[in-house]
Amino acid sequence: SASTHIGPSETTESIEPRLAQMGVQVGVLDADIYGPSMAMMLGVDQRPESLDGNTMQPLKAHGVYFNTMAVLVDQDEPMIWRGPMVSRALVQLLEETNWPELDIMIVDLPPGTGDIQLTLSQKIPVSGAVVVTTPQDIALLDARRAVKMFEKVGINMLGVVENMSTHVCSNCGHEEAIFGQGGAKQMVEDFDTPLLGSLPLDMRIRSQSDVGVPVVLDPSNSDVAQAYKDAAEHLLKVLSKQTKDFSASFGEIKVQLPT
Repeated sequence: SASTHIGPSETTESIEPRLAQMGVQVGVLDADIYGPSMAMMLGVDQRPESLDGNTMQPLKAHGVYFNTMAVLVDQDEPMIWRGPMVSRALVQLLEETNWPELDIMIVDLPPGTGDIQLTLSQKIPVSGAVVVTTPQDIALLDARRAVKMFEKVGINMLGVVENMSTHVCSNCGHEEAIFGQGGAKQMVEDFDTPLLGSLPLDMRIRSQSDVGVPVVLDPSNSDVAQAYKDAAEHLLKVLSKQTKDFSASFGEIKVQLPT
């Protein structure tokens, strides 16, 4: 599956460990070549090992296998690359990483409808896409464009995750939809796709991400973690209904008639 973000990227970095908690073998490819942050969010600062000098071993944290440009370059080094170089980097991260047998491979996409998304749709078999958006109208404009793009390139929509849905004050407990409300609900109705989950705006999500421990792994965050757990379980249910496509596993078949 693939996910594209319109908003902060802490979302999948907590859903993926939850899938691992459920016994699912998960791999994550960080396709944000220009702004990779997955290594920091998962608390890893080591480079991947190469056993043959040509391919890389995936890193592993919190039960999740992953690879990201963040561990291949210095932290402060900008990726000043044109589109074709970025697309090639994505393919290399996928094909030159020795991924183990996985139940789910999540490709974590940057925002937008650019080269990375097009490369993904053209060169990588994808079961479906998850769009992550915030409720505000401006973010929803980009999210709707992302859904239309996936439609145009023939990628099925698995659903929408609404990030920063509501904010609960840590002092008084007052809950407020500071980024608006109802936008994601209207969006899933318009495109006939599931709303996989609504995630809160909570300081604990930010603080846990900064120290590399996903919020779902801290038992003291049970109320926040439950929203991620519900979204992960909903995603699995939607994926389980998909028909598996093994067409990419076979080479081109040529039939030669006898002369």
